[in-house]
This record gives sequence, C-alpha cells and structure tokens, in this order.
Amino acid sequence: MEGFGDEGASVVSPVARWEHDAWRMYRYYLDRATPHTVCRWIGTLVMVAFYCSRLYYVRGFYIIAYGLGVYVVNLLSGFLSLLVDPEHEHSDGPLLPTKCFDEFKPLIRRLPEFKLWYSFTRAFIMAFVMTFFPVFDVPVVWSILLCSWTLVFLATMGCQIRYLIRHKCILFNIGKQKYGGQKSSASNNVSSMA
Repeated sequence: MEGFGDEGASVVSPVARWEHDAWRMYRYYLDRATPHTVCRWIGTLVMVAFYCSRLYYVRGFYIIAYGLGVYVVNLLSGFLSLLVDPEHEHSDGPLLPTKCFDEFKPLIRRLPEFKLWYSFTRAFIMAFVMTFFPVFDVPVVWSILLCSWTLVFLATMGCQIRYLIRHKCILFNIGKQKYGGQKSSASNNVSSMA
C-alpha cells in the first residue's frame, strides 16, 4: 500500500492499515481451518440450524430461503461435476479411465470441497443477516416456491447423477480400499492337511 508524500515516502492511512490487518487475520484463520473438514462442516451445520430456527421464529423471508436453496443446488451441481468433461474436451490433465485396463486418473471436481464449504457458509451467513431487514420479507406463496425449488432440485441432481454414472465416477472415497483377497494355494493345502 503506497500513499502520497514527499520523495516517495509511504504513508498509509490508519483505516487502510486496519483493513489490511483485518483481511490478513481473516485469511490466516481461514487457512488454519482448511485441513479440519469435519469441524468446518459441523460449524456450518450449526449456522444452518440458527438460520432455520430464525426462519421458523419469524415465519417469513421465504424468497430469501428460495434464493438460498437455488444457490445451494448450483453449488452442489458444481461439486458433482468434473472439471474437464471427457465427452467435449480433451486435455493433457488427468481424465477418468474409459476401459477396464486404462490407468486410474483422479477425479478433479469443478468446485472443490473447500470452495463448496466456503460458499455454502457465506451464503447462509448472508441469508441469516438478511432476515433482520424487513425490506427483504416479500409476501409470496411459500408452497409455490417450495414446489418450484423441489422441481429444480430433482431435475438438476438427476441430471448430475446420470452424468456421474455415465462417466463411472466415484465421488466419495474414504481412504484406501482394503481387499480380502484369496488365500494362496499353499495355505489351502496346509489347512486341508490338518
């Protein structure tokens, strides 16, 4: 940050300095939270519970809930999509195998988990704050919004699931798979002798 001054002296306003320090602190804690996936999602679920209880308490702001729902469906769609579509683009990067003897190449999502979490949490915080301003409480028929959102959700997720099945994607992989394997013939012979 450069300021104005004589002979190139750097003068930074206190507000700009405070803003820069606050941004650095925010990024520091965000970076520290990155490896703690379970704790991040638990915190987000607590925020979602606060938001839902606020909506239940005020019984309004349905248009905000609808917009938030459509945004979450959009995030999930990005999370369940491949970065490079094997049908349309050919790249030098990793792709999914198409034959059983092809080399395994990892799944690269269009929206990584951390960005999904960050956008999801930020959206719920913004929606929660918006419920404190009556200007956003637009009178609508909530049942129509619910039916509309349900159709959007089912159509989008159905499309994404068919896409994943077509490309044989395994999205949720928890560690290394363990195989039981077969016993060797030598161990079978020993057990039959006993």
